[in-house]
Amino acid sequence: MTVKEKIAALRGLMQEHGLAAYIVPGTDPHASEYMAAHWMETTWLSGFKGEAGTVVVTMHEAKLFTDSRYYLQAGIELQGTGIDLMRASDIDCPSINDWLKSVLKEGEKVGVNPEMFSVNGYSEMKAEFGESGLGLVSVDLIRPLWTEGRPAIPQSPLYEYEERFAGESVASKLQRIRQKIAAKKADAMVISALDEIAWLLNIRGCDIEFNPQVISYVVLEQDKCTLFVLPEKIDAKAAKYLAAQGVATKNYEEVFSYLRDLKSVVLYDGAKVNEALFEAIGGKSVNAQSPILTDKAHKNAVEIEGERKAMLQDSIALTRFFKWLEEEAFRGCKKQTEWSLMEKLHEFRLKGENFVEECFGTIAGYKGNGAIVHYAATQDNCAEVKPEGMLLLDSGGQYLDGTTDITRTVWLGGTIPAQAKRDYTYVLKGHLMLGHIRWPRGTRGNQLDALAKQYMWQAGITFGHGTGHGVGHFLGCHEGPQNIRTDMNPTVLEAGHICSNEPGIYRTGEWGIRTENLVTVIPAPRTEACTTDDEFLTWETLTLCFYDTTLIDMSLMTKQEIEWINAYHKKVYELTAPHLTKDEAMWLQNKCKPIQL
Repeated sequence: MTVKEKIAALRGLMQEHGLAAYIVPGTDPHASEYMAAHWMETTWLSGFKGEAGTVVVTMHEAKLFTDSRYYLQAGIELQGTGIDLMRASDIDCPSINDWLKSVLKEGEKVGVNPEMFSVNGYSEMKAEFGESGLGLVSVDLIRPLWTEGRPAIPQSPLYEYEERFAGESVASKLQRIRQKIAAKKADAMVISALDEIAWLLNIRGCDIEFNPQVISYVVLEQDKCTLFVLPEKIDAKAAKYLAAQGVATKNYEEVFSYLRDLKSVVLYDGAKVNEALFEAIGGKSVNAQSPILTDKAHKNAVEIEGERKAMLQDSIALTRFFKWLEEEAFRGCKKQTEWSLMEKLHEFRLKGENFVEECFGTIAGYKGNGAIVHYAATQDNCAEVKPEGMLLLDSGGQYLDGTTDITRTVWLGGTIPAQAKRDYTYVLKGHLMLGHIRWPRGTRGNQLDALAKQYMWQAGITFGHGTGHGVGHFLGCHEGPQNIRTDMNPTVLEAGHICSNEPGIYRTGEWGIRTENLVTVIPAPRTEACTTDDEFLTWETLTLCFYDTTLIDMSLMTKQEIEWINAYHKKVYELTAPHLTKDEAMWLQNKCKPIQL
């Protein structure tokens, strides 16, 4: 069916169920950012392939709500579908609930699949609609429509994530989390977030592209731990491992009946556990943030050292890639595309020790495509890349040692426009300032956000995405609860947290510029000027890759900023060069040569 035909069929089912509207969110029953193809209902219905979007259909209109990262992409992919783009990041854009309240009449009903909405989200929506005289109905209307070609839930076996990489045993984690469950006056906890399950049980899988997670649920009790997973995913090796950890297994769908029969007080995280799962809880319950979320965010010493190892492997691969791009890619009038560059970078990463896969689809945005924040080139739809203009390259790897995420913007040739240099330098200055700041314990990420934007703000420029996100350890590239962005987040930055540092500037049709390193929170050395006993924190930069100094407008730089760059480049070269050939090391040395003050 075409998109228009799917929308028409959905409206037919809506009419049968007495619904005036239906909401299809871009998520899965586990509140995942990335999901298995089985649950990509928004993409199936609308054709929009972005990572964040919700389709809302009434009997007369269809809307896609998405944020500023996907405005350009959505504008292209929605053409001819009859679905209108709602720019959710814009100040004057109504929320989904507000829009529905403005177009529906009192007494009309809105349908949702309760498996696709968190408990908190469902409750808030129900209350808000109720105040306007609208009803909320739980019903899955996509399942009966998406009958042909719907991918199955993945069935590949899960595997052990060895303690030498995880840095902590399953027994230790279970004991600590059980204590925190008891502290919440609960006897058990239902866990649905896939990264939390993977962390807790030291298991990994390949169910979701770019994310080594296992589609499953866990119910953790004081005397037992049960993993709900498709039986096909438990081979002999996995069964032996889980048994050794004291983990019982049941079929994936049995979690609902298990919860109905469980009369204990159950702890659940209403921000993640879905409404259908909550409704299955047979006894009393406690809604609180998952203790796993915060524990997982504090990386232990083994995990931090693993991240350093993974960054070194990334540095080796990126050095070889950029050398190839500069010296060989266009030799003899070879034709290159964004896709061929992505494939070449994968080829170099593939040689890295403990490399498993990318942690997201590499973004190779040439010229104007770089201005599409989460641009996704395909083999059949990508731009030809020539030895001229700007290239934005955002990529990352999943290594057994850790997860990497890096963006570099480089100039491929020709005369550099003065505006391009200014833009690059504003981004770099903000990136450097954020990366070298010290702050007192108790500081939140949103309190640091303006540091990365101050220079571009003074020039009347800003960007719509977050400045920094948390990063998992051989898990999701994006994780919380910490982040760095304008939005208020009560989570304070603490030692062991890993964040990205990635300001950017985007000029539609011209270029996109973003510079990104991963950084981890560490105690800051005490200064002589300190007048209190308050502990200060700062960042250790984990990423190792040179900046394109040809794009820097030196007239905008301070002496301290240049010293920061020189010191960073010295570190990049000293750590990476021993792992390169002589020619590669000499090339990198030139890229990292000190900027003369």
